[in-house]
Amino acid sequence: MNFENKLISGIFIKRYKRFFVDVQIENKLVTAHCPNTGSMLGLLNEGNKVWLTKSDNPNRKLKYTLQIIEDNKSKVGVNTHLTNKIVLNALENNLIKEFNKDIKIKPEVRFGESTRFDFLISKKNYKAFIEVKNVTLKRKPKIAEFPDAITSRGAKHIHELIKASKKGYKIYIAFIIQREDCDQLSIASDIDPEYSQILSKAIRNKLKVLCYDCKFSSKGIKLNKKIKLKF
Repeated sequence: MNFENKLISGIFIKRYKRFFVDVQIENKLVTAHCPNTGSMLGLLNEGNKVWLTKSDNPNRKLKYTLQIIEDNKSKVGVNTHLTNKIVLNALENNLIKEFNKDIKIKPEVRFGESTRFDFLISKKNYKAFIEVKNVTLKRKPKIAEFPDAITSRGAKHIHELIKASKKGYKIYIAFIIQREDCDQLSIASDIDPEYSQILSKAIRNKLKVLCYDCKFSSKGIKLNKKIKLKF
């Protein structure tokens, strides 16, 4: 998954009104769009190095978009709008070994009256839903964690996946760790104990969990290697 424009480095100053961040770029202060509705726990420290992109769209009010924050010398992708693009690229290029390379891929597929799953993959008599979750939190060495805040939406998706399983679909959650410094994923039960319980129950009821980290370059972000789930 490549960035639309080249990365611009800066220094993080502050986040406010959820979608706004102030960043120092050389000798000027700019306000950038923050494409992440989560808490971004542990990342919003004044003085952290960040990378932005600048839009060519003359109609955009905020020209800059926050893409990456550096946490203890490790890059962390914070743009949740890119997560599905990373997964789509991985599916199209057979980087997720759990799936056959000849599958058909459909993004944003409706299920029921009020749910859209991120991907439907199919082949002959096989059909599976994949729900994608972006992961940025790390509080202990080498351990990524999800979620970084209470996620009622995440719990709803698990319930809907179980419904899909009863209708013959294979069901997956793909945790995409947008950082390079972790070798396992843990569920942050202290942050959202209900989500932890629901996920544990779902795993016992046919839900498959995929955990992959990412590799960063100046051009973009790519799915990297599979890591372990520590539940």
